Amino acid sequence: MTARALMIQGTGSNVGKSLLVAGLARAFVRRGLKVAPFKSQNMSNNAAVTPEGGEIGRAQALQARAAGLAPHVDMNPVLLKPETDTGAQLIVQGKRRGTQSAGSFMRDKTGLLEAALESYHRLAAGVDLVLIEGAGSPAETNLRRGDIANMGFACAVRAPVVLVGDIHRGGVIAQIVGTQAVLDPTDLERIVGFAVNRFRGDVSLFDTGRDDIARRTGWPSLGVIPWFWEAWKLPAEDMMDIASRRGGACKVVVPQLERMANFDDLDPLAAEPEVTVEIVPPGRALPGDADLVLIPGSKSTIGDLAYLRAQGWDIDILAHHRRGGHVLGLCGGYQMLGKTIDDPLGVEGAPGKVAGLGLLDVHTVMSDDKRVTLTEATSLEGGLPVQGYEIHMGRTTGADCKRGWLQIADRVEGAASADGRVLGSYLHGLFSADGFRGHYLSRLGYDSSTQYEDSVEETLDALADHLEQHMDLDHLLSLATEVPAR
Repeated sequence: MTARALMIQGTGSNVGKSLLVAGLARAFVRRGLKVAPFKSQNMSNNAAVTPEGGEIGRAQALQARAAGLAPHVDMNPVLLKPETDTGAQLIVQGKRRGTQSAGSFMRDKTGLLEAALESYHRLAAGVDLVLIEGAGSPAETNLRRGDIANMGFACAVRAPVVLVGDIHRGGVIAQIVGTQAVLDPTDLERIVGFAVNRFRGDVSLFDTGRDDIARRTGWPSLGVIPWFWEAWKLPAEDMMDIASRRGGACKVVVPQLERMANFDDLDPLAAEPEVTVEIVPPGRALPGDADLVLIPGSKSTIGDLAYLRAQGWDIDILAHHRRGGHVLGLCGGYQMLGKTIDDPLGVEGAPGKVAGLGLLDVHTVMSDDKRVTLTEATSLEGGLPVQGYEIHMGRTTGADCKRGWLQIADRVEGAASADGRVLGSYLHGLFSADGFRGHYLSRLGYDSSTQYEDSVEETLDALADHLEQHMDLDHLLSLATEVPAR
């Protein structure tokens, strides 16, 4: 089997590349092709866990699902998980390699292109088409040297590139024409066309703009793609993509932590018609009429706990509980709910011990042993099946762990307060299980009416239909070229 490849790059971050790759993957699979997504380097704290126990960006996991494949570490061989403004955890082919400052990462990417190429060729060996997603923008000329995410990778594997601009943020003609103006001739040779994404209104109104881009660049237009209104139903990867979702009377309030991670736990709740998910930004108090305050995962638990306190949200959470409200902490949020968090090895920064919110009688000790695994569990109340994943560093113990509420193999997971209104667990993804989510919402006094996993599949099909209508997919496929031998 000789695979072909096509790369989608953007004029900037968050222009919709990930969603386009997911939709194209589903569309081409429906045409009988075996398709695999690939992103050589990604930056995200919303990681997915693969069956072999590795980490990749959640966007690549969604793209794999769109392609009918299990997620694999080769789909995203280099993953950066920001821990501070200037440092990130480095994941290579699914495994944690350590933490690097931004400066040292830019100076030394030893072995990363080689790892990306190894994964790429291994992935290509078993499929008909590899859809490669770029990162950020190729117009960031200061990052071109040593680049493994955009034109550096495209040139290394001789992949054709489609450049995508985002008209929603304005200036799309300048985005695309300006990108051409700053690229080197070698990089320009890789570009085979452009597309304009996220148009609102009558697409024909942009005909002259589309034609002007084509005239100025010499590149063919591969489509002007209207806004896909159902995108919110798909798991988001970037924190920029999460937003409040107005639904029914059940109000779930989520403090927007600075290093929020694995916030896909919110997606199934947001899909429920009776549930309103309110993401509270910094500088605002948590509303007093919440049914549930959900503290999400964090890439830097101690740092985000300090951030939470700086916003006054600790006072709001304690007041919410005193009023009879429910509190749920997941992963890092679970650790924050305890009495203490001890980091003797300095896993998250300087060694030290801090007080938690004290709503659970548990204590957490951080360690450099990272647990990354897909997990099947059963709720102790109701015996409901749950499938999720664990991705954390640290161990939590204490009296409230005796009231754990999930059974995982031969161990009990989680902790609960004596009044049952404060719960914590390391298990992400538990709300994707319709039965468990319905049971949990019933405890808050509300009904569930959504088949979440079915709705994700339906949305991926609708996305593929959307791209079939607004892009020339036959032309697009004809632009894909054979993956060269290694």
